[in-house]
Parts: sequence; structure tokens; C-alpha cells
Amino acid sequence: MRTIRYQIGPEDGGRTVEQFLRGKQGFSGRVVIALKKLPQGLLLNGAHVRTIDPLSPGDLLEVNLPEEPKRMPLCHIPVPILYEDDDIIVYNKPAGMPCHQSGGHIYNTLSSVYAAHCAETGAVTSFRALNRLDKDTTGTVAAAKNQFAAGKLWKRVSKRYFALVQGELPFPAGLIDLPLRREEPLELRRVVDPEGQTARTEFRVLAAAGGASLVGFVLHTGRTHQIRVHLSHLGHPLLGDVFYDGREEPGLGRQALHCGMVIFPHVITGEEQRVPAPLPEDLRRVMDRLGLPWREEWLDFSPAADPMALPRFLRRV
Repeated sequence: MRTIRYQIGPEDGGRTVEQFLRGKQGFSGRVVIALKKLPQGLLLNGAHVRTIDPLSPGDLLEVNLPEEPKRMPLCHIPVPILYEDDDIIVYNKPAGMPCHQSGGHIYNTLSSVYAAHCAETGAVTSFRALNRLDKDTTGTVAAAKNQFAAGKLWKRVSKRYFALVQGELPFPAGLIDLPLRREEPLELRRVVDPEGQTARTEFRVLAAAGGASLVGFVLHTGRTHQIRVHLSHLGHPLLGDVFYDGREEPGLGRQALHCGMVIFPHVITGEEQRVPAPLPEDLRRVMDRLGLPWREEWLDFSPAADPMALPRFLRRV
């Protein structure tokens, strides 16, 4: 069980328990409702308290998040843990591993890796991915260990992606602003279309050599396959991404895409957490063959202060 304790300061005296939790601490209404139904969910100075009861300076408010038993197949494939605390875990996902179960992938998912980790540590909680990667995309995947953390970090996790693309982009930095939709209903493949959903991809060219470029990306929307579709549409598909018209690359066997960084506020303190994932060996080998350099500081490159002021690929579709 996850327990969070709050010492009530003078500025919060007079607030109700619900006002304190939902306002200052960022609890969702759903979590507060669940807590008040539990005998030990909310305790004030060691005794059960109602959500409508007022707080006084010096009070100790204790929140006991319920355990969430969920039967999942266990996967013991070793996946590096890049960061872990009481509320968040960040994995360095390998290629070939889906984040979640689906009809075609029941076992060997990252959620099953997490289930095995919980079995080893004695935790009882569900896997709530805060960002998701395609099966063959590598890199950082952050997951919340409880509903409170998931709600507090919803849409507050930013990412830095890196890809090897064919050719050289026309600008050293820019914004691709092209709407996306499914090519066919219920199909996975996406295409650029004027009637699609808004999709904006900021890019920065980090290096170019051997007929390819190493490019860093920041997503300003989170559409499925966004980077892959945008780059393919512009005539610069990702190396190895045969699904979106990229060329096969010896020794790769997948799209050359890696999530190299996640950035999020600490659930309790609000302090910014920056968790990098090193570039995987298969991409490094391709880069060495092409003569593309790599610098570790690129993992933490900064996006543009005003992405809309960058050279833009607009809705010319």
C-alpha cells in the first residue's frame, strides 16, 4: 500500500480535506471518492476523517492508496530500470517488445515485465504507461504505480526522440504541421490528410553523413506513428521503416527510432526529473557505418522557445 503523509501548514488551515487534496495536491475526483470509501483511506492525526472535514495547522493528513490486484502473465526478460520511486518507474524498452497486451501479443510485454517486478518486490499495483512506444521503437517508457500518480502526471511527461532518416532535411530545425488520419478505418497505417487530426512535430538536425541524418524530435501532439508518417510524407522516411516506405538497413530490422529522454515533475515535490536512455547498440552500429557522430549531451537538447516561429511544413497535402 502506498502511503503519503502531509503536514498541514498555516496556509492550508480551514481548507477541507477534499479542497486540500484536489487543489494543492492534484488528486483527481475519482481517487478522492475511492479513498473516502475505505476505512483507512484518509486519516487525520491517526483517525478516520471525512472529505468535508476542515484541516488545522499542524494536522497530519495520511492518504493510503488502495492496492490494486490484477492478474497478469509474468515476463522475466531483463529490461533495464532507469528510474524508480514510490510512484513512478521508467524502463529502457527494447525493440520487439510491446508496451501492453493485445490480441496478437499476450506475453513478453512491458506490462508483464512490470508484473514480474511487482511479484519480486511484493507490490500490488497495475501498469499505467504515461507514454507508449511502438513495439520496435526503443527507449524510455514511464509508468505510474498508482492512480494518483497517473492522474497527476497525465499529459505532463515530455519526451525527446531520435531517429535516423534518409537524406538531409532542408532546414537545420523546423516544425512539421501536417494533420494525420487512418488510411483505412480500423487499419494501423496512418497518412497525412487535410481532414485528419492536428499533428505537430518539431525537429532538429543533429548530424548528417552517408546519405542519412540523425534528427532529434519533440512532439507537440501525440498521434500514432506521428514521426514516422511525417518524415515519410516529406520524402525522408526513417531508416529501416519499411511500413512507411523506408529502405531496409543491414543489421537493423526495425525503424531507427529511439525515445532518449522523458521529463516529468516529481509526484510529491514537483521537482523536475530528467531520465535519459542511451542510444541502443543497433543504431550506434548503423551510425558508425554511415559516419554519423553521437554526443551524449544531445539526449537533453532543448526545444525551440517558440516552435511556431520555426520554418514550417504546413498543410500542403
